[in-house]
Amino acid sequence: MQVEKNIQLKAYNSFRTEAVAKLFGKPESAKDITEILKQYPDEEKLILGSGCNLFFTKDYDGIVIKPNITGIKTLSEDDFGIEIEVGAAEDWDSFVEHCVTNGWAGIENLSLIPGSVGAAPIQNIGAYGAEVKDVITQVNTIDIDTEEVVVFDNKSCMFDYRNSIFKQTRKYIITSVVFRLSKSFTYRERYIDLNNELQSIASPTLSDVRNAVIKVRTRKLPNHIDLPNAGSFFKNPILTSQQKETLLNILPNAPIYNAGEQLYKTSAAFLIEKAGYKGKRNGNVGTYEKHALIIVNYGTSKGKDIAAFMQEIQKVVQAKYGITLEPEVWVF
Repeated sequence: MQVEKNIQLKAYNSFRTEAVAKLFGKPESAKDITEILKQYPDEEKLILGSGCNLFFTKDYDGIVIKPNITGIKTLSEDDFGIEIEVGAAEDWDSFVEHCVTNGWAGIENLSLIPGSVGAAPIQNIGAYGAEVKDVITQVNTIDIDTEEVVVFDNKSCMFDYRNSIFKQTRKYIITSVVFRLSKSFTYRERYIDLNNELQSIASPTLSDVRNAVIKVRTRKLPNHIDLPNAGSFFKNPILTSQQKETLLNILPNAPIYNAGEQLYKTSAAFLIEKAGYKGKRNGNVGTYEKHALIIVNYGTSKGKDIAAFMQEIQKVVQAKYGITLEPEVWVF
């Protein structure tokens, strides 16, 4: 297992910020991962997928491990559904397309989300009324500290809104994910933009839903290849009853959704837009003109520029509405 030295990370993060990793390895198997862990026990470790949810503000003084484990394998199948194991390095949207083509339902609403399969459970990715936690049955990992294989069932993943045990602890390297998908499908109206896109189709198929999601996302969101970004930058805030009432006193039309017992969710994009930051640009960093939740890189190679703009948005939203915006993107 070859480990390289002093590798430029600009190509490995979708914001394309420059940073040098002291060490960099691309293990092809769980065995390779274990060998790297044994070889470099004292180095700080960063596990990298496709780099679509992080950026760098400085060089990385440790080892970047980018697993390159691929493959899709059927574990079980019956008349109602199929259980499949997918390598962590498989491209997420290609996997969604594969499932839709085969008539397997459950992740069609998550079409066109950039990233790898291994990153999906870390963030508990979600879109258009669906979350990946609803179809994951198992996540296979290696413990960074013990170098042992650790298998998580759905419950032990501790999935939450854009969260999981993997994101909280950052001590597990995901090698593969097991999904249970359905062979039957009926479209359920859960998201207004998607409903509007499909309104002319009486009984939408899986392909109809995937195509509609792609159209909606393409209209609203920039492609990170054309305009470097990391997708939704901030989580939608979860509010207490008091915070909800305070916000509605300031912004009576603020969107409010139930998020559990005496908890409420509002829109980070709405708050950012109302704070005057939709389409705002400071130098080579700004928010996307069509969606306030997307921070985009117009030409800087310095992650510190993006971090400074992030902090500016947080400060203004906090001052205006008393709400702290928490980044969904990881900053290194």
